Amino acid sequence: MSTHNPASIAGVIFSISSSVLFGVLYYYSTLLAPLNGIQIYGWRILLTIPCLTLFLIVTRQAKDVTAIWKRLKHEPWLWLALPVSSFLVGVQLWLFLWAPVNGYALDVSLGYFLLPLTLVLTGRLVFKERITTLQKIVCAIAGVGVANELLFAPQVSWPAFMVALGYPFYFALRRILKTSNLGGMWFDLLLSAPVAAWFIVETSKALPEGTFTATLLWLILGLGVLSATSLGLMVLANHRLPLGLFGLLAYVEPALLVVVALLLGERIENMQWITYGCVWTAILLLILDGVRSMRREA
Repeated sequence: MSTHNPASIAGVIFSISSSVLFGVLYYYSTLLAPLNGIQIYGWRILLTIPCLTLFLIVTRQAKDVTAIWKRLKHEPWLWLALPVSSFLVGVQLWLFLWAPVNGYALDVSLGYFLLPLTLVLTGRLVFKERITTLQKIVCAIAGVGVANELLFAPQVSWPAFMVALGYPFYFALRRILKTSNLGGMWFDLLLSAPVAAWFIVETSKALPEGTFTATLLWLILGLGVLSATSLGLMVLANHRLPLGLFGLLAYVEPALLVVVALLLGERIENMQWITYGCVWTAILLLILDGVRSMRREA
């Protein structure tokens, strides 16, 4: 598919817009004080569900939800598997909003930089996908960065590893379950709703009276709109772009997350520059490899 046709141009716009909105959402959570990470996660889940439902209807993708519902009637084991999928992504959605509020924004951004590399390894180890020589070199370089983080960094970046290791489990499970579409995400969020509601109700009891001002309520509503819109744009981009180009544009998001983390006052420690240098070098090589592959296919 040529990157100059209208569908691809729209796909690029959708992808970059999605990454920008995810970056805005990363900073946005800091505006919701005095709500903590758990409360923000709860509101995000509950408000994203109706927004995503509307998006599914408008874009005529509700059939994905219907298809999974029909499978539940004939494949009862899905009743056990889908809650696991919901839990795995729920942890990631919570971490994304908890990190910038609690001083771990930079660590989570590092996790998103590492994620493409751990996905390459997951594809190789779990699904026996072919891995090129350059990808092996890239993984080795990233491995040096990870080793530095574990051995010499002032503190181990557990949020980074939670993202880099947790998301591959989630994506692999959805691929095995054949729910890798927006309908599968809708079910994941729906199953998270009771827990999200419980978080809101229980933790809100400790908030002082008068916390939920009109301004805060509008900000909470904006949280749901931002979350659903960024997710919807990402899916629209995926449908319009070659997989290689879509993957390369995905690196825009963690780059923006680093910017947000630095704006929030976080700093990269001296010993962590080795980790970031290795990871960014590995990402640059992956991008060059992706561009070369797309040129060969053009």
